[in-house]
Amino acid sequence: MENNPYNPFHAAQLQFDHAAEMLDLDKSTKDLLRNSLHEHHFLIPVKLDDGTVQVFKGYRIQHNNARGPIKGGLRFHPQETVDSVRALAMWMTWKTAVVDLPLGGGKGGVICDPHNLSESEQERLCRGWVRQVYKIMGPDVDIPAPDIMTNAQHMLWMLDEYEVITGIKAPGAFTGKPVGMGGSLGRKEATGYGVIITVREALMELNISPADTVASIQGFGRVAQYAIELYTQIGGKVICVSSWDQTEQKSYSFRKLSGIDLEELKSVTDVFGGIQKQKAEDLGYEVLPGDAWLEQEVDILIPAAIENQITIENVIKISQKVKIVAEGANGPTTPDASKIIEDRNIFLIPDFLASAGGVTCSYFEQVQSNINYYWEKDEVLSKLDIKMTSAFIAVSDFAKENGLGMRDAAYVISVDRVAQACHARGWV
Repeated sequence: MENNPYNPFHAAQLQFDHAAEMLDLDKSTKDLLRNSLHEHHFLIPVKLDDGTVQVFKGYRIQHNNARGPIKGGLRFHPQETVDSVRALAMWMTWKTAVVDLPLGGGKGGVICDPHNLSESEQERLCRGWVRQVYKIMGPDVDIPAPDIMTNAQHMLWMLDEYEVITGIKAPGAFTGKPVGMGGSLGRKEATGYGVIITVREALMELNISPADTVASIQGFGRVAQYAIELYTQIGGKVICVSSWDQTEQKSYSFRKLSGIDLEELKSVTDVFGGIQKQKAEDLGYEVLPGDAWLEQEVDILIPAAIENQITIENVIKISQKVKIVAEGANGPTTPDASKIIEDRNIFLIPDFLASAGGVTCSYFEQVQSNINYYWEKDEVLSKLDIKMTSAFIAVSDFAKENGLGMRDAAYVISVDRVAQACHARGWV
């Protein structure tokens, strides 16, 4: 990633600048919102199982908290950079605003590969991260959550370290925790389900039945798996997914034209969403190059992995059959590629709307943890559906009323809400 000329933070700033221009924001507001309020960079020394010490680079970046406490995930990734964390923090601000949650946006990261760390080493890394940031976080200040290659167990270790240091019980200080330890039912499904709720609404606008559609998805982690689950429940068929091969350090696509069997494919998948290539072949899946998911003759494309995946170089590979691109990942499409997609009249559901189900349910978990009362799964998923559907309709209506694409409409709504909060507080 360091040698890649693409800079996610510059892309995020370009997107913001475009929205700011449409809103005619004043210079001070633009200066405030195109950068982060606070950045925390630190080192985490961790004693490994062999007795040696490895020092990891960590971040917590708080973009904006004018609308409420900071909310944002924490990812472990060997190619993490400060600019990717900055971009994700900014996108989280717009994500909480577009679904009208009383939250701000932030992001955390550690440059590491958990594949290469034992469980006890991961625990020490989690506790070390908390020791560096506990003074600037808490249930009413900054609430982290799982992201790429972090999970409920990581959050529980972090919560425990936070409670040990502060001497208080504060289950709302982290979300994405295990159910039974302050976690919310429905949280693991939320991001993937949220993507498909927006797809369902887009199909209704296009007057297309889900049963008449076929999809291809990049990724096979939690977001992709639950997107597949709900999409097949409403009648759709997924024929291709992609997955990162940790051994070969490259991605592959796995295709079955008759439709993938989710449970079958999960049975040959590791905890990080890595599909075992040989076992998938034995189950009858074609193994294709990693970017083949993008080229499939399908109605719906769902990038649900990482940023910078649909670019000016490969956007031309998208089939003429594609009607919807739903961005399940953060920042998967570069600004120039996004313009081409919209120019082709493909219905593009932008990332911070399509993937907002996760932070929405994180907010639900935060509320439940803070009041120490927990809802049943059906209630959580019903609330999620209502929130995602109303956000989608608001963005779609605004887009049609103002002659905008979905991304521009979502940005204008989000940036305007945050800017108004900054003005009301007297910051600018």
